[in-house]
Amino acid sequence: MPQGKSFPLLSYSVCAALVALSLGQTNAAQVPAGTQLAAKQEIVRHIKDEPASLDPVKVIGLPEAQVARDLFEGLVNQDAQGKSIPGVAESWQNQNNQVYLFTLRKDAKWSNGDPVTAQDFVYSWQRLVDPKGLSSGAWFAGLAGIQNADAIIAGKMPVDKLGVTAVSPTQLRVTLDKPVPYFVSLLANFSLFPVHKATVEKYGEDWTKPGNLVGNGAYVLKERVVNEKLVLEPNPHYWDHARTVLTKVTFVPINKESNATKRYLADDIDITESFPKDQYKKLMHDIPGQVYTPYQLGTYYYAFNTRRAPTDDARVRLALSMSIDRAVISDKVLGTGEKPAWHFTPDVTNGWKPVKSEMQQYSQEELNAQAKGLLAAAGYGPSKPLHLTLLYNTSESHQKIAIAVASMWKKTLGADVKLVNQEWKTYIDSRNTGNFDVIRASWVGDYNEASTFLSLLTSTHNSNISKFSNADYDKAIADASRETNDAQRNNDYNKAEQIIAEQAPIAPIYQYTNGRLIKPWVKGYPIENPEDVAYSQEMYILKH
Repeated sequence: MPQGKSFPLLSYSVCAALVALSLGQTNAAQVPAGTQLAAKQEIVRHIKDEPASLDPVKVIGLPEAQVARDLFEGLVNQDAQGKSIPGVAESWQNQNNQVYLFTLRKDAKWSNGDPVTAQDFVYSWQRLVDPKGLSSGAWFAGLAGIQNADAIIAGKMPVDKLGVTAVSPTQLRVTLDKPVPYFVSLLANFSLFPVHKATVEKYGEDWTKPGNLVGNGAYVLKERVVNEKLVLEPNPHYWDHARTVLTKVTFVPINKESNATKRYLADDIDITESFPKDQYKKLMHDIPGQVYTPYQLGTYYYAFNTRRAPTDDARVRLALSMSIDRAVISDKVLGTGEKPAWHFTPDVTNGWKPVKSEMQQYSQEELNAQAKGLLAAAGYGPSKPLHLTLLYNTSESHQKIAIAVASMWKKTLGADVKLVNQEWKTYIDSRNTGNFDVIRASWVGDYNEASTFLSLLTSTHNSNISKFSNADYDKAIADASRETNDAQRNNDYNKAEQIIAEQAPIAPIYQYTNGRLIKPWVKGYPIENPEDVAYSQEMYILKH
């Protein structure tokens, strides 16, 4: 795109403007004066599965995101509490929450020494929405409201019509289809990370391999052994490299929580992504200062396939949802502070004020009785039992929950449930192709606002696992996206939650806690960040 165009002067008297932030606000390690550091600044971090891809536009979930945040950097980062702080952008302004101007750091560089420019973001965001790229995260650009994103994703407009322009090498203008007051908070999402055009074009599908990958994050990929480890080392060209403390970061993919915990207790791992729920009390007794369970911006749920029998019938779906005893799952199967989920949107979501769900007003016995009636009305009973498959990806916790829920469905509804366990990549394929009746799923918010959850069930969303399509639901979310009044937007979100409660495309089960183990010598992990956004550059190792 042409450079050198001027940006219209923003009038601070008539528009909201986010002024330049202190350049001291970074996600670098904050080491107190006098701290004795270990001579060896190396850390081993557990992730739950082998990353499906390290390409930001193909990142699917948390296993990839944790690594991507070290290899790449977006316009903004998050601090320990989840607030937006400067990343590649050192400051920004906005006009009526619809036109944003970002000023990039002049010292932002790629790991090969090339400068990071506004054009890099133009290229990367166009690549994200290009329908030929089959990006798993393209929807995020539409959700963020970037001008023409949805039309481009649908193949109705060319990618160069996306509302992002390089005004100069260090100034990026982003135009939205509508005012989005929380737009800046979306920019820490991995989908909007920039990529190095020359590298992508030179290596094609192999551009993310060690030795090929050029990133702009605090670390570079040194080594990768599939299903064993990903080894990262500091990026000497990173603009804040001087404050990077850790000299080596190793991510180890382990989907069995018990194995990860054993390695943690043997001092082979410094931070786990989780731990077996049934070991909570023992761990609290043995290593109480190393067990953390703060609330997290996430919901664990079951998605029903709305495109094929028997779960294409809302009565069947609602019966299945009603007969899940969420209190038993939260308190007995898990038991590490999780809350039952009666809404898709978790309680800790910023600005969210839920209306009490109808299901919350009944005892589990009453819900079970209603569920039996619904299933009978759908034509199922002793002479025609309900047959289902329940798919989950490999994890001890997922397995225990699946066994418990299948037992509830058998006892209450007489359902014959076949449990299907698949490794992450196979599970993702089954999920994408709709090869399931019921599937375990979860969502950890990409940003702290209700739409990060509720938008997933709109009819055109890539992550609408259920393939749920409801015009009233789409309207409620569309209305909320245009609403500038907080109270009215909250009403729209409650309308959407009511439709979920009535149509049951999903069954929310529990609200996440960020359960993990952290060695006492590891400092800087942002345990209170509700989105669990953690950068290795924040961390350091004490002498021990």
